[in-house]
Order: sequence, then structure tokens, then C-alpha cells
Amino acid sequence: MASSNDLADLAALIKTERKSARRERRATRATALNDVTPASPTGRPDAQTDLRFADYFRPWTEYKALDDAERILFRESVKDAVPLAAPKRADIQRVLPPPHARHTVADEIAALEASQIAMNPSPMSWDIGADIEDEQSYLRGGVSPDLLRKLRRGQWTIDAEIDLHHHTQHEAHEVLMEFMRVARIKAWRCVRIIHGKGLSSHQKIPVLRSKVRRWLQLKDEVLAFCEPRPHGGGSGAVLVLLRGNR
Repeated sequence: MASSNDLADLAALIKTERKSARRERRATRATALNDVTPASPTGRPDAQTDLRFADYFRPWTEYKALDDAERILFRESVKDAVPLAAPKRADIQRVLPPPHARHTVADEIAALEASQIAMNPSPMSWDIGADIEDEQSYLRGGVSPDLLRKLRRGQWTIDAEIDLHHHTQHEAHEVLMEFMRVARIKAWRCVRIIHGKGLSSHQKIPVLRSKVRRWLQLKDEVLAFCEPRPHGGGSGAVLVLLRGNR
């Protein structure tokens, strides 16, 4: 593909050629007029012999449609040409539906409806009550305790998780708030937040552990949270159940 400099050079060359051609035509016509026309008293040719404005342009011919002989000549010259193979094109008429985990969504809806109508209610067990007293778990007012029990047992599918290791308190707060915003947009129901056990902090005190739980209690979309089982993070993480977009 020609560059912009090449096109500019070509345009300048064409312009120069046109100027040279016009000078040659003017000189030729002036010589012919001087040979056949007497000069006026002022030394200039008669006004009737001055060049017209149209004489400064190159002659042109009107477009004519091709006749049969020209068509035959063209077809004869391109008879050996091979048409290009048409590339495979995507079928844009058919719109495929997005993937949808029907069974997972159905299970979560059934569990939520069962908890809202208090189907098979279970009393607050000893471990859940102890967790609430130690601020390890949280249950929003008006929500069935059955939700927290099922969350503790791992009956909710974890949609996403975030790791807050190596963050200061300010950085962890900003990252967590952005994560919760994305969770609300994508309609996540259960997420895991890894805040660590504070083993690398000053005096081995887990600072983010309590901070994260206080920040979560201020979010309206948080229905409950609890610590996962030891193989899921234990005291170094928290499982959060979010309100659905319904």
C-alpha cells in the first residue's frame, strides 16, 4: 500500500506535468497566431485571437457505452481469469442463547423460597449461636436462620472470591467495595472473601478479619456471612450470602 508521502510526490509530479503541457500549448498557439495574424499597434494579437479559458484544459471525450466488439474483446482478454473462492461466512442470522446453569439456579431458588417460608425450620444451633456472639457470623434481621445454616454447610455455590492479602486497610476497603459492586451487577449470590489470619501482621493480630465483617454489615445486599469450614479457608476467610436481584 502506498504511503502518504508517495501519494504527495505523485500529485506534485502530475501537477508539474500539467503545467509543462500548458506552457507548450500556449507557446505553440502563440507561434501559430504570430505567423498568420498581423500584430496590433500595441504589439499584442487581436482580441479575437486570445486564448479561451477552455483552451487551458486538456481535451476530453464524452463517455460512450461499450459496443459488441469491445465487449467481445474484453471477454476474450479475461477468459483465463479464475474467480476468487468465496470465504466462509458466519451465520449471523441465528443468535445462540447465552449459557445458563438451569439446575444450579433452580436449586438456589428452591433453597431461598424454602427459607423464606420457614419450611423445615431449624433452631439456632450451638455453633451458629457462638459464631454470632464472637462476630464470626452475621444474619440480617428478618432473614430465616435456615439460610445461615445452609451457608455454613456449604449448600450454596460460590460464584466468585477475592483475596485481600498484602493490602492495607484503605486498599482492602476500596478493593472490597469494588468487588461488591461487581457482585451486585453480575447477580452473584454467594462469594468468598479471603482476608487472612493475620499471621504476618503486627503482634499477629488479624486486623482485616474484624474490619471486613464490619464493612459487610453496612451493605444492604448482604443477608448473612459466616466462616467457611477449615478446608475452605477457616478463620482466614468469610462466606457471604447476597440478596438476589428480584
